[in-house]
Amino acid sequence: MTNSLFPSVLRTVVPLLVGWVLTVTGALGVETDSTAVAGGVTVLVTGVYYLLFRVVEQVAARLEWEPLRVAAGLLLGWARPPAYVPPGAAGAVVRE
Repeated sequence: MTNSLFPSVLRTVVPLLVGWVLTVTGALGVETDSTAVAGGVTVLVTGVYYLLFRVVEQVAARLEWEPLRVAAGLLLGWARPPAYVPPGAAGAVVRE
């Protein structure tokens, strides 16, 4: 198993942050209010939630505790964690 925690967290949190920044800055017209702050809190809570359950999912997999791994995965919307193909490996899979 390749360590896909860091890339998966980035792929989740970065779009949330970009969307929030664009919303807060009024597409760079820069106006903020309590709704914008609430959006930032939403991004933060979402990122923490995602990171927590991805860590639980990985720990459960290492402990081979399948019910916990599946439960953590389902709380993330999909029972299995993402699998990223290392660069250069995709060609090897296609050739086989």
